[in-house]
Amino acid sequence: MGISWGISLIVLGVLAAYSLIVAKKPEAAKLLDKVTPYQGWIGIFTCLWGIWGIIWAIISIGLLGLGLWGIIWWITLLAGSVLEAVLGFILGYALISKYALSKNEEAKKKGEQVLAKLAPLSGTLGIIAIIFGVWLIVAWIIF
Repeated sequence: MGISWGISLIVLGVLAAYSLIVAKKPEAAKLLDKVTPYQGWIGIFTCLWGIWGIIWAIISIGLLGLGLWGIIWWITLLAGSVLEAVLGFILGYALISKYALSKNEEAKKKGEQVLAKLAPLSGTLGIIAIIFGVWLIVAWIIF
């Protein structure tokens, strides 16, 4: 956890907020375009990692009984994992659809409906993920 998780959330956030970042800093497109070909695979990996994090947060609910810091870290674990799962799904949907949903039309249709609801939030969630990633790095260093 800690610093590496913070860095991964920042990278995920930058990919999700690509259009917002490039609109403000057009020179960033050159650097970001080197990573975007891997966006789908990064998305799938982080979606699965986020789902595992949500499960881990549920298993670790005992942290809530450890006082204020336990509550803060449990909320951090859950919120960061939800961000990873949602942004990973958005970024990896093309590959998820191709490899996991292509044989089931109903699942594909439901996936497209979920994506249609989440995709407009990707820029905002990306910015939140960047801020959250910075929080994780700073908190890990300080505490």
